Amino acid sequence: MLVASWGHRGALQRSHLEALRMSTTSQKHRDFVGEPMGDKPVTALSGIGEVLGKKLEDQGYDKAYTVLGQFLLLRKDGELFVDWLKDTCGANSKQAGSCSQCLKEWCDSFL
Repeated sequence: MLVASWGHRGALQRSHLEALRMSTTSQKHRDFVGEPMGDKPVTALSGIGEVLGKKLEDQGYDKAYTVLGQFLLLRKDGELFVDWLKDTCGANSKQAGSCSQCLKEWCDSFL
């Protein structure tokens, strides 16, 4: 009985965490994480708008998969990636964190 109760509670906690994540992520984030990357532009990444996108393009990162490549080269280390994104295009902490989380969740789903 205790195991069944714990299992039910765990399922409720997971569903609550999923609902919380859904309420704290943007539609852009959910759209990106919800499908294969394909040939999406860098501005499809959560946290990357037109201004940061142009700065990334000027550095050679024109597609989302090129930024994913850098995320993977940094061994999916969110802190290193955030620092890299700040240095590369001038992203602030919120923008860089949003992009990092987006790529992490995409990797969790597709790699």
